[in-house]
Amino acid sequence: MLVRPADADGIAAAARALTAGELVAYPTEGVYGLGCDPRSGEALGKLLALKGRPTTKGFILIADRWEALCSFVALDACPLVVPLPLVPAPCTWVFPAAVGCPAALCGDHATVAVRVTAHPVAARLSALFGGPIVSTSANPSGGRAARAVREVQDAFPDGLAVVLDGPLGGLAGPTEIRDARDGRVLRAAPP
Repeated sequence: MLVRPADADGIAAAARALTAGELVAYPTEGVYGLGCDPRSGEALGKLLALKGRPTTKGFILIADRWEALCSFVALDACPLVVPLPLVPAPCTWVFPAAVGCPAALCGDHATVAVRVTAHPVAARLSALFGGPIVSTSANPSGGRAARAVREVQDAFPDGLAVVLDGPLGGLAGPTEIRDARDGRVLRAAPP
């Protein structure tokens, strides 16, 4: 595991690791995230195994811009009650999944969770990688999400190619999750 500062060189190293099918950790709006290439079944399998995560849960995708997420969501099946999913914000939105969306991203659901990230490191990582990345909290399944690099290292001494050391955003925990079909809150943001 290579711990790098979340500067231009560190983010570039993490983007290269994603391209090579490796797993990375990076700061997000409220916790450290674990990420991989969402189109790589092998990388998704590694991430599931690393976290001990059930395949039924699915994952969140983040990107620096809405256009990078469009191919994963079925906009025609969603009335877009609230247009907020299109702008960077610390809120994750659940949409109907597009045909062809990798099953590992959806789990047992017909939906996929996406966020246009407002966090500068996560957004830059997505931009350098050239598309969306998986974003799941950096913790073994069911455990407390890491909020510091040391916690990421303790939880995952092996399995991560790069850990970016940078500040979290202003949230006290994981982002709020809302249903894009009706705006309903599925997971509230921490106070």
